[in-house]
Amino acid sequence: MKIAFIHSEKKITTGAHYINDLIATKLKEKKIKVKDFYPKAPLMDSPRHLKGLKNILFFYSLLENKDDILKCDLIQGTTYTPLTFIPFNIPIISHFGSTTIGFLKSTPLTHQLEKETRNIYYRLKKEKVLDEINIRTRRPLRDIWEIEKYVASKADAVIATSQKVKQELMENGIPENNIEIIHNAIEDYWYDNPSKEICEKPKLVFIGRLGGDAFNLKLKGFDRLIHLYNQNKDIPKVTIAITNSKKLVQWLTEKIPNHELYANIKKHKIPDILRPLKASIVFIPSRYEGFSLSLIEAMSQGLIPVIYPVGVAPEIIENGVNGYIVENQNDAQKIISELFKDPKKRAELSENAYKTSLKFKSDSMIEKLIALYEKVLKEKTENKNIINNN
Repeated sequence: MKIAFIHSEKKITTGAHYINDLIATKLKEKKIKVKDFYPKAPLMDSPRHLKGLKNILFFYSLLENKDDILKCDLIQGTTYTPLTFIPFNIPIISHFGSTTIGFLKSTPLTHQLEKETRNIYYRLKKEKVLDEINIRTRRPLRDIWEIEKYVASKADAVIATSQKVKQELMENGIPENNIEIIHNAIEDYWYDNPSKEICEKPKLVFIGRLGGDAFNLKLKGFDRLIHLYNQNKDIPKVTIAITNSKKLVQWLTEKIPNHELYANIKKHKIPDILRPLKASIVFIPSRYEGFSLSLIEAMSQGLIPVIYPVGVAPEIIENGVNGYIVENQNDAQKIISELFKDPKKRAELSENAYKTSLKFKSDSMIEKLIALYEKVLKEKTENKNIINNN
């Protein structure tokens, strides 16, 4: 079996990039032949409202690799990235870690935000951390979603990383029997040297991507995070964030008291920061996640999640057993206050969170992927035989 694996770039910078790299690496360990392909250059320079089209056309530069790609048994790419090869007679698997329609529906304009959190964006604008509190146009995202939907409808199989993503695809016309749920996994190093000691002075922790513009900050619930930090000034806080905004890094450093900030550090170094924080609380304030790698990564270090109902959380979090799902800031504050007063409960939740994370080791994901590849290739062969016999 030889897989053509389409990546967006060689530099690993996002959750999707980490997952793609993990999958390719693990498949190679299983003696599956994987050929990695990267588009080389954008085919157009474009104004802001055509950015989505520019991103889509970027993958047409892969046509220069057409002969090598078509020698493979199948193609796997993230959402719309295999678009170029839909007209060719090669099986295509489209991997949805999230959907762009999910981003669009879940991210409101600033004036539509919760009353207690919306002022953070006006403050960031006033203090010149943000140039605008709403992005100028959502057209690029709408364009990308239309292409995602098209590719999903034409692919031989679609991978959804959570029930939530599967539901979003089904609501947009993708047949249920063409969607396979395969949860994401985290790298093996997250389980090296697990901590056995409970943190005596627990902290309030955030881990994840923030972005740098108003849309992504709202998507990731930055306003909710700062609101909770402000409600808990006396509790020590740790933020491990990825952002391309130097102004935001400076603002977090200067404006949040009792706070440690780790910005844009190498991912493999994060377990060393989290390991001593076992039984601390990790708050995940996102308005949308397709899966939420940060949730599983934090749980693997025995942190207790308090999370909104996003990504895989509703499938794995049992309130009061291995974490908590909350619907609003008041619920989050109440739970966090109670946990900081109850070390016995935190120890119990921490252990259960760790045990839950073990379900997301990479071996399970890879076994399911290989089974899907074999199924798709078998069906393709059978269909070809039927056509030849007729």
